[in-house]
Amino acid sequence: MMERFTAVIFVLLVSSICSTLGQTCEGNCGEKLDSCSCHSTCTSLKNCCVDYKDFCVAIFPYSGSIFGGADFVILDASFNKSSHIVCRFNNDFNTMGYVDENGRGHCISPLLYQTGWVPLHISSDNGTTFSRVGAWLSVHTGKFDAKFKAILDNSTKWQYYGTPGVGGTLGMTWNTSLVKGEKVNIELWGYRETGEPYSNSWQGEWKYLYSLAKDHPNNGSFSFLPKPAENGFSSWELGALRVSSSAYPDGIWNVQAAWTEDHALAWHLEQKFRDNSMVWALDKCLAWDQLENQLPNFLSEIIDCPCTLAQARADTGRFHTDYGCDIEKGSVCTYHPGSVHCVRAIQASPKYGAGQQCCYDSTGAQILTADSIGGSTPDRAHDWGSPPYRKPPRVPGESHWVYDVLSFYYCCLWSDNCHYYFKHRPSSDCRRYESPSSAVVFGDPHFITFDGVSYSFNGKGEYTLVRSAVKQLIIQGRTEPVNGTIKATKLSAVAMREVASDVVEVRLVSGHNGLEVLQNQKALSFTEQTWMDLDGVFVFSPTSTNVTVMFPSGAGVEVRLREGTMTTTVLLPEEFKGSTLGLLGKMDGDAKDDLVLSNGELVQNQSNPGELFNFGASWAVSNESALFTYDSEHLLDTYYYAHRHDHSFIPVFSVPESPEDPLENQASEICSGEGSQFCRYDILVGRSPRLGNATRMSYQSHISLVEDLKPVISCGWLAPPSNGKKEGTTYLLGATVRLSCDDGFTLEGSAERTCQENAQWSGEDTTCVASNNIAGIVAGSVIGAAALIVMITTITLHCRKQKRKAAQSEGC
Repeated sequence: MMERFTAVIFVLLVSSICSTLGQTCEGNCGEKLDSCSCHSTCTSLKNCCVDYKDFCVAIFPYSGSIFGGADFVILDASFNKSSHIVCRFNNDFNTMGYVDENGRGHCISPLLYQTGWVPLHISSDNGTTFSRVGAWLSVHTGKFDAKFKAILDNSTKWQYYGTPGVGGTLGMTWNTSLVKGEKVNIELWGYRETGEPYSNSWQGEWKYLYSLAKDHPNNGSFSFLPKPAENGFSSWELGALRVSSSAYPDGIWNVQAAWTEDHALAWHLEQKFRDNSMVWALDKCLAWDQLENQLPNFLSEIIDCPCTLAQARADTGRFHTDYGCDIEKGSVCTYHPGSVHCVRAIQASPKYGAGQQCCYDSTGAQILTADSIGGSTPDRAHDWGSPPYRKPPRVPGESHWVYDVLSFYYCCLWSDNCHYYFKHRPSSDCRRYESPSSAVVFGDPHFITFDGVSYSFNGKGEYTLVRSAVKQLIIQGRTEPVNGTIKATKLSAVAMREVASDVVEVRLVSGHNGLEVLQNQKALSFTEQTWMDLDGVFVFSPTSTNVTVMFPSGAGVEVRLREGTMTTTVLLPEEFKGSTLGLLGKMDGDAKDDLVLSNGELVQNQSNPGELFNFGASWAVSNESALFTYDSEHLLDTYYYAHRHDHSFIPVFSVPESPEDPLENQASEICSGEGSQFCRYDILVGRSPRLGNATRMSYQSHISLVEDLKPVISCGWLAPPSNGKKEGTTYLLGATVRLSCDDGFTLEGSAERTCQENAQWSGEDTTCVASNNIAGIVAGSVIGAAALIVMITTITLHCRKQKRKAAQSEGC
């Protein structure tokens, strides 16, 4: 106890001295001061101010659900028992923290309406001053690890409860360590959006509704028999359950808790829903249909879907796996039956914040809603939200639920009226889709440009890979020698920025067995999350050897670690055409003008190693334009203080041909076919068969990528004829659709139509007309009916006449 007290006194004393000298990190996090640093690089450079960790704080865990309720520790900072901790998120959400028995400070994350990194400021004097600075990562609930959530047992049952055949008890579970306390409350919170859509009054609202249980044992499970909600709460149709300590009053905001997924609240809807769910849902569907008729059309500003599954998975700059239908996780596609994989457009549309979803079957063909309920659907609100978040339709997850998912329940899942839904959410048929162009750097290093020119450049330094003045995109690459004796280099880092986005750098870690990602020179950890929303850029890193960076323009950068080298692929959409320069060439479809020096001169001989070397050297970056991080003496001395292109490093330009070389046989075995020269170079010059094999694999992967991204001709969706049907739901080049008519109808036009190279269907439009025998039957029926009427009329008149005669006889 005395040792800890002495240490605290020492830190405070040193902090006071530094503050007197103007060398404190209080209020200076991220800055480099005169005699010490409060910048994130100071730890590795060993020049931090003594109070750096006390004021520029790290936290654990660093991320949590957008719903809040996570308890995290403030690392390395000093607190005393009397500290009153207040944690401020994004400069406007305050939560109460606490000091534990070990003197560590804690914060509770709040319910937010945005994802991504948000600023964190911490006060230890009950909110008078906020002297400690950090950051918190708010995560979309769909991307958040299930082990940190409360889990609905059979979530489908919860969301269909009250429909025919669905009833009984409902259950849920949670990890008891997520909630401190022997007793817990189970609370229902609802979400809705109010105000006029697309106006300043449009707001999203989370609200505590009622408790399902109070003082329930914190044993990790709860079950109950649902009943319709009272007091008007059944009008809330979307929400989530929260498990929190019974020590807190009902509905108190921002306390430690475990949340379920957001879901459709079928289980608490009014009695009318249970009495006849299809009629109830149809009324809701019709009301939604009327609302959609009044809202602006967002379909024209969203990106078209890729035509094939191969394109969708290859276009990583613009599309990413939809977590609700992932082929890598068994293709559990609840909302898209018949699909094996779906992707979402990464970027929301600019004006309306809309999204695009594209789904594919086992043959790789896109599924359209005109053919199947499991088809691709656009979204009025992007599921992942979009900057600046916080207000509809850009609230992550919830805006999408309100405008795209609940309506799917109304029209398709709780009733059989999908035609209303698909009228407003039709699939795009890929006719406007344009594949991106790709370029790659791999091995020691070899380059294939956007227009397919391949060459090697083994300069040592930092160079511009891609520069587009039109899109304000810059991608730079750093190379270093393979080792101290081999005169060849390899890519060791790439750094990039678009417009005013965060700078993202991906580099080899020490030992070259993994990749490190930096955001504005600060290392990011992907131990908790694989996806991060940064400022103006997204980063996805499912493993330490795999990083993908995605920019708003649709540009994508894939970095893969192979045998200690970085294979870096750049994908650019058609909008970049004619605007790129750098080592990856001029993207304009003309290989002849691909290699342009930074002074505008064209490389005359693309097979001349010396001329290629000069070309590469001309693209060395300047000190002013460098995006890299220099957080070690080695990097400072080798790159920052030195020439960005090392003129003293002269590499081996060509592969030495020596039958006596002990690696010659392995080179011959491993390297064959197109691109073998790169593989041979890395074995015979780089002296590594494993590296040569990795180079071969990288080359083949790029060839496969180019093949997957080849433009595909689509003729567009073909409708079946009225009173007929069609066989075939593929609409790409060479596909044939067979058309036929229902019984009693005759086909006119083409019975088979094939998609042609001109993107038009062969043959003539198909119609189904009533057959002649049907016309005869109809005419005969009409004549027969008329004759029957005449007969009945005649008989009736005759009977009346006879009755009159009989009456007259009796009167006589």
